[in-house]
Amino acid sequence: MKNFAGKTAVITGAGSGFGREFARIAAGLGMRLVLADIQADALDATVAALPGVEILARRTDVSKAADMEALVTAAYDRFGAVHLLFNNAGVIAGGLIWENSVADWEWVLGVNVWSVIHGIRLFVPRMLAQGDECHIVNTASVAGLLSTQTMGVYNVSKHAVVTLSETLFQDLRIAGANIGVTLLCPAFVATGIADAERNRPAEAQNTALTESQKVSAAQTKKAVDSGRITAAEVAEKTFECIRENRLYCLTHPKILGSVELRFQDILAQRNPSDPFSHKPNVAPAI
Repeated sequence: MKNFAGKTAVITGAGSGFGREFARIAAGLGMRLVLADIQADALDATVAALPGVEILARRTDVSKAADMEALVTAAYDRFGAVHLLFNNAGVIAGGLIWENSVADWEWVLGVNVWSVIHGIRLFVPRMLAQGDECHIVNTASVAGLLSTQTMGVYNVSKHAVVTLSETLFQDLRIAGANIGVTLLCPAFVATGIADAERNRPAEAQNTALTESQKVSAAQTKKAVDSGRITAAEVAEKTFECIRENRLYCLTHPKILGSVELRFQDILAQRNPSDPFSHKPNVAPAI
């Protein structure tokens, strides 16, 4: 997709981070916007930052099928078509994997994986029926290409988004569809994800954090806050990948050594190397 003016973009997680920057760029390209976020005040702030843009904003819990179905219906009722979809909402929980609660798994997989599943199953059939050139961006992470310690729940969710996106790409190809797919895999960026607990539902709260969960949360916040690439730069890179119809959109080239090491381990059939060996300063110390 190279022409954006007059077309419609749907962006989940639009209240902060990448979602807000996607909205800013899309608005600058003359697109109409459908913005979704679970945090109403953050969503309102994004809308307020884009005066004069035609926007439909809806508070949405992307983990819930009914909320996503309502978002799709509202988008098509308002604009008649959707050309660019960002499955972008995301949350994080860490700690030693055997210490994660059922609430951790349900919350993270609900937001990070089920939201993408809902986006694909609800929007793709309508995009196919439109017959227009369309594009889908799924926000994963380098955590979908690595298996870092004390990040098991998040890793599982992002590995799922990677294979969802790769399979979507293959399925659309054999269907001869005019729909591109981009898989966004950033590393540490100063977004709101390190503070994702602010939107964690009351029923999904943990009564007490283990020591590993406390250490993982502190280390994640430190790494995210120290990210040298901004959310705006990641968003610019993402639109570059959309224009080039590129599936893999990797925004942090220095992390590729760790990704390569993982695949070398697999090919050599040896036990996994430490994924933080290229960046020991952000490794957790339990």
